[in-house]
Amino acid sequence: MSGFKNLRIVDNFYQSSLFFPMPAVLISTLTDDGKTTCGPYSLLAPFYVAGKDYYAFMLECRCSSNTAQNLIKHKKCVINFMGDDRKTFKEMVRLGWPGDTPEEKMKDFRFHLEDGLRKQEDPAGAYPQVISEALQAVECTWVDTLDNAQDDQPLPEGADHYELEKFHDFNGITTPYGAHFVLRIDKILMKERYYNAIVNGVKAGDFPHLPVDYGYRDSKNFWYHKHRRLLPELLPQRATTVASVRYAAERLQTDVKFTDAALEKLVKVPRVFLPTVLKGCVKWAEENHVSLIDAKEMDIINDKRSKEKNK
Repeated sequence: MSGFKNLRIVDNFYQSSLFFPMPAVLISTLTDDGKTTCGPYSLLAPFYVAGKDYYAFMLECRCSSNTAQNLIKHKKCVINFMGDDRKTFKEMVRLGWPGDTPEEKMKDFRFHLEDGLRKQEDPAGAYPQVISEALQAVECTWVDTLDNAQDDQPLPEGADHYELEKFHDFNGITTPYGAHFVLRIDKILMKERYYNAIVNGVKAGDFPHLPVDYGYRDSKNFWYHKHRRLLPELLPQRATTVASVRYAAERLQTDVKFTDAALEKLVKVPRVFLPTVLKGCVKWAEENHVSLIDAKEMDIINDKRSKEKNK
């Protein structure tokens, strides 16, 4: 087998049986007295990315963690993406010590907290705070109705795991020791430098310096990788014909029409994605009372950041 060896798969395989690059973030949640506490996490991934009326992350964490228990009780969190300097990562590791209470974690907290956009929009509501030093932050709400997890209860006092007759499949309490949370994305907050880069066009030097948790850990250390300059690699270009795009457009059940100039802007869309892209164009046209999509309208549709740029 080309020199491969069969490594035994054990608990926490992403730390013990693999070198597995992951994000390293701090997650803010609310304690019972309304204060914000923070804990580090890497088991975070995009979950709903298109085709629904909201977008979402999937977070996996230990059932007895402060984060899991706070999410079960208060539903809200902030995902704080921190920089990769050594002092910051050292503090993130400190905050991850199992068994520390929120008071113990936050007593010597070296970062600063501030209200997020959700709190500004809803002053009477209770929301965890955002870490001021974060390069970007995502305010989220746990979608507890998925997988019928809305009735999940906090752990009994002193318990370190759940003893249930049945566990959920993908949301809420999924094993005696583990929980998954589908987190609806409410707001994405971005420091101005990175906001401007995304809106105006990202170059190699514009990427934030974010740490990468390398998965494997031993009995002494967490291992992470600092940011290095990213390398661009051009996407493959496979253009189809306007006639092929027109054929796909005419199969749609709609009164919205496309000019050839508009369809010319879609010839590089991979064929498997073309129906979805065309339907998105039609949806935009119907919402904006447009019956004929020309090149000008297609430019507006293609520029997903046009509203931000106009501001």
